[in-house]
Amino acid sequence: MDPKLTVVKQSFERFKAALVRSDLDTCTNLLSQIKVMLTEFTSLPPLLEDTPDAVHELTIARDIFEHAVVLSVKAEDQDAFERDFLQLKPYYTDTAGRLPPSAQEYPILGLNLLRLLVQNRIAEFHTELELMSASAMENLCIKHAVELEQSFMEGAYNRVLSARQTVPHETYVYFMDLLAKTVRDEVASCSEKAYDSLSLSDAKKVLMISSDKELSEYVTEERPDWEIKNGLQVYFQKAKDSAPCKEIPSQQLINHTLSYARELERII
Repeated sequence: MDPKLTVVKQSFERFKAALVRSDLDTCTNLLSQIKVMLTEFTSLPPLLEDTPDAVHELTIARDIFEHAVVLSVKAEDQDAFERDFLQLKPYYTDTAGRLPPSAQEYPILGLNLLRLLVQNRIAEFHTELELMSASAMENLCIKHAVELEQSFMEGAYNRVLSARQTVPHETYVYFMDLLAKTVRDEVASCSEKAYDSLSLSDAKKVLMISSDKELSEYVTEERPDWEIKNGLQVYFQKAKDSAPCKEIPSQQLINHTLSYARELERII
């Protein structure tokens, strides 16, 4: 085995051990070193040269980038996720037939779909779907993301929020929490426009919040214009009072309408 590959494997083992104990700083430093070492292997994308150890090198590199994606989720770093996913993707698309399928491929592809949905990049979401095979579309991780997108587009926010309880992979929780926050904020904005107030029980039901404490924290942190009175009712009036109100100039509108009608009669 190439001595350089041995060094990469040793560093990767240290990286995995640090990831298990959630030592993210050590992981980040080791990953940067490993990525530099990988540039010395011509068997890897984009060159993909057919070297004696090509399959071994490709397999290890794919495993490294898959773990890099997991690290970015643990670090809650969406920019790092995008970079690492784009580095990983050629190992799924350009090495087909040279490497056996990875058990992590569909979970990571589904995770990327979820990220695009969270970032409201719907066109890219559908582009990624179009590139997937029929078998991929039947995978639970991919179907989970597709069903989420459909629920989101239909405005079935309750299904989106409840989907967190049935995530197909533990790494999905981070993006599901972000999506849940987006949905909850959207529901909250609609609620304050539709009602003057709601009872605590109705507010919890609408926002899919499980306890009075959680609702109180949400109001304090996310909706300071709301007010909980007597521990019984959530009032939105403060939010409405603070919003600019545009009055419709009714008399001016009537005059314009009559003017248009007279002009229309002349034309006819």
